[in-house]
Amino acid sequence: MKFKKIFWITVILLLLPFSMKVWSGDFGQSSSLFTDIKAAKVGDILTVLIYESANATNEIETKTKKDGKVEVDGGPGLGPLDFIPLFGVNGEYKNNYNGKGENSRTQSLRAKMTVTVIGVRDNGDLIISGSRTIAISKDKETMTLTGVVRQKDVTAHNTVDSYLIADAEITYTGRGAASNGSRPGPIMRFLNWLF
Repeated sequence: MKFKKIFWITVILLLLPFSMKVWSGDFGQSSSLFTDIKAAKVGDILTVLIYESANATNEIETKTKKDGKVEVDGGPGLGPLDFIPLFGVNGEYKNNYNGKGENSRTQSLRAKMTVTVIGVRDNGDLIISGSRTIAISKDKETMTLTGVVRQKDVTAHNTVDSYLIADAEITYTGRGAASNGSRPGPIMRFLNWLF
């Protein structure tokens, strides 16, 4: 009698996760009965861990040098006009140019956002899109993300790193007093364009 109780309790405990999957309609959507569901179809959501860092340096140096010398000597005139001296010219010119330009840029973006699967390709890759907007004291920051994710790159926690997203397009924009304050005025922008 005691053995039967232990047997049935063990069976119930083993079948409990399976029955929960069946009743919730999630059966067959995950590789394991004991893990969370991974995004696989249109409408599913997926969390993207954004770790983007870019460094670029461009350095240009140009040197030119040109020297020249012109010299013409004169003397007394010839024949009946020997009282008119011939002219003499002596000239020298130099042209040096040394130009150097350097451009260095560093960008870094770290964030976490959830996107929606908006399409599934024939090979099973997921087309994702999403946006996140945060508004604080009339300042609005918006981040949007689109791209393509392979299903095998999605972890058991339903997350994917941003560097694994193909055709990724991540934009981060801001509007408000803070963004306007860091932007140069129209006169300064015109002078920067002019010079």
